[in-house]
Amino acid sequence: MEFKSKDEKRLEQRLKELHKDVSKKQKFEDAVVSLNSLLRDHYASASPSLRKLYYGVVCRVATVLKTRYTSPGFWASGLALFRLAQSLVSDPAEKAHLLSCISEAQQVVHQENDPPQPSSSPNQGYLFEGHLTVDREPPQPQWLVQSNLMTAALAAGSSSVPGRPESGNDDSNNSESAVNLLQSLIDNLDSVFPPGIMDDVRAAPRVPPASKRVVANLPVITITEEVLKKLGEEAECAICKENLVVNDKMQELPCKHTFHPPCLKPWLDEHNSCPICRHELQTDDHAYESWKEREREAEEDRKGAANAVRGGEYMYV
Repeated sequence: MEFKSKDEKRLEQRLKELHKDVSKKQKFEDAVVSLNSLLRDHYASASPSLRKLYYGVVCRVATVLKTRYTSPGFWASGLALFRLAQSLVSDPAEKAHLLSCISEAQQVVHQENDPPQPSSSPNQGYLFEGHLTVDREPPQPQWLVQSNLMTAALAAGSSSVPGRPESGNDDSNNSESAVNLLQSLIDNLDSVFPPGIMDDVRAAPRVPPASKRVVANLPVITITEEVLKKLGEEAECAICKENLVVNDKMQELPCKHTFHPPCLKPWLDEHNSCPICRHELQTDDHAYESWKEREREAEEDRKGAANAVRGGEYMYV
């Protein structure tokens, strides 16, 4: 039993290291290979808590692939990992999530292995300096697409300035053209702006309610005379505003704020944070938790960039 305990601690430490390594591009593939090996050899005999840790690292791999390492080679490594993990886990929610990861990875790998075939239709040439070429017209460079869209949008906007003389159908046509150009500009925002610049302005996902498991495990304390004296005579439940009395049952959040359980439940059924300080609890929404993780990492990157000093060195606080 002592050996098993030490072995589980060693595995737990190794999984925590792999969780960090998959976030580093130069270590990603080696970390995935190691994770595959650990899953094959030790998952079946692992405790429930250790199995959750395995699943957390696999989910971290999926998040990193979606947000950082989009190369098909990385996705191929992830696909093998997702298939192995999906064959081992027994929780229905975990199986469903891993199936979606497999499906997404297959799409990326399939696109790499089976690229779209070039069209064999005739008359692919285009007119260049008065001559019809043999080859098809190359795609416009991105900077030219961006420039054309911006120029057209500005021209359309200036043509609809109030005070210009109306010209019947021409004015109507100009307005319709302006709407179409602006819609095209909106549809192509990702190509008009440099990569990544729109990430910060996209709306955050809707905040889901707190995890039912987390809420069920919140401690309930009883108000004693000693506790009430420490809190003060004016102490109250922040939700119902009733003053606390001895023998009141209060549910305590991780931030140490307390509330009557019947008052707190409706709030946590719709929110995931403390009504006072907005400290967030874990949710059951994997997409939202992944978004929070990406936001934390992005904030760390921004802090690192802000602390950069001349000479290529960085000072982290």
